[in-house]
Amino acid sequence: MTNTIIFDFGNVFINLDIENGFQESLKTLGISSISEDIININEDYEVGAISTEDFVAFYAEKFPHLNKKQLINLWNIILKDFPEHRLEFLKRLKAQNKYQLILLSNTNELHIDWVKAQIPFYEAFKECFDAFYLSHEINLRKPNTDIFNFVLNTHQLKPENCVFIDDNAENIETANNMGIKTWHITPYKEDVVNLFTTQKHLF
Repeated sequence: MTNTIIFDFGNVFINLDIENGFQESLKTLGISSISEDIININEDYEVGAISTEDFVAFYAEKFPHLNKKQLINLWNIILKDFPEHRLEFLKRLKAQNKYQLILLSNTNELHIDWVKAQIPFYEAFKECFDAFYLSHEINLRKPNTDIFNFVLNTHQLKPENCVFIDDNAENIETANNMGIKTWHITPYKEDVVNLFTTQKHLF
């Protein structure tokens, strides 16, 4: 029996434009592909292994034609709107008191700072969850199994009693392999508010 729902944040609640943002970033940075050192620093930043100051300094040194404000804006370019009807769905779900609600997101301090500044109901959103896990705060990231084990062990959960919702195929694959029920949501085609209609078989 499902008693816990684990939600991703990006492209589940807040809309992202990853593909266009990625292409715009490459163009603005003046590169054609992402080098290994950039991949590594991005992953380090996502698990809180380096500070925002050091992260921005790395990019400022590597791309001196852009100032720090421009670099931060470019980093946040993928972040879009947060449709408020998704918050209302979450509030109704919380009020039912039927499921434990957990947020599990790969993110970083700059993205969360942007969300706090741009989304006026961020705190109300956060309060809907029984646990709110951001990768840079817990020093773990998806799709690694350790982040899922962290959630399962912390809350003494059985995988088969959990539903995990994410837009990333690798994250979904790890969860499936661990016995967690999943919904690989398709951004802009599917909406989390339809969870109990289109995905009722998970419950």
